[in-house]
Amino acid sequence: MIFENYKKEICDFGRRMYEKGYTAANDGNISIKIGDKILITPTGVSKGFMSPDMMVIIDINGNKIEGENEPSSEFKMHLQVYKEDKTVKSVVHAHPPFATAYAVAGKSLNKKIMPETVINLGSVPVAKYGTPSTNEIPKSIVGLIKNNNALLLENHGALTWGGTLKDAYFKMETLEFYAHILTITENITGNKELSTKDIKKLIETFNLN
Repeated sequence: MIFENYKKEICDFGRRMYEKGYTAANDGNISIKIGDKILITPTGVSKGFMSPDMMVIIDINGNKIEGENEPSSEFKMHLQVYKEDKTVKSVVHAHPPFATAYAVAGKSLNKKIMPETVINLGSVPVAKYGTPSTNEIPKSIVGLIKNNNALLLENHGALTWGGTLKDAYFKMETLEFYAHILTITENITGNKELSTKDIKKLIETFNLN
């Protein structure tokens, strides 16, 4: 029964992701780690048109345990995240337009412009480009998971993770909002970043150490 609830949750958040324009066609993938098993979206299916019966269960080595479909071709990237940080229980990969534009430009999101982005994301580095569906992307994110909350994948898209699917998904929303605001302000008058004093107070207030 627990898997059925998680399958429905993935479909719900996949639909949100698709409706917000974070994915196009069959882009993106979502996974949830449950014990030593990983529930993941199927390959070749739009995130806006998934049903619970389409979900796939794999083990921590990527072997399929259950499901009529094949797992997302990016499952190796998800496994790398779970391997690097044992506290992670969900991973979301998407191509939100503004964040992906920064990924294509190879520019990290590292300006401290708003309390929300500082608290929920911090700086977002860019992982070097790797060919999708190969071992190149997992290798490109090695060492970048534990000390970050999100990544931009060069010339590809964005990756977020968290203790729950809601947590991982909301980080994707915050990431896209962050990139959107940066794009707008850079086209107006530039960015006014928070001061060192402001950042120190945020860290103390929200216990970000």
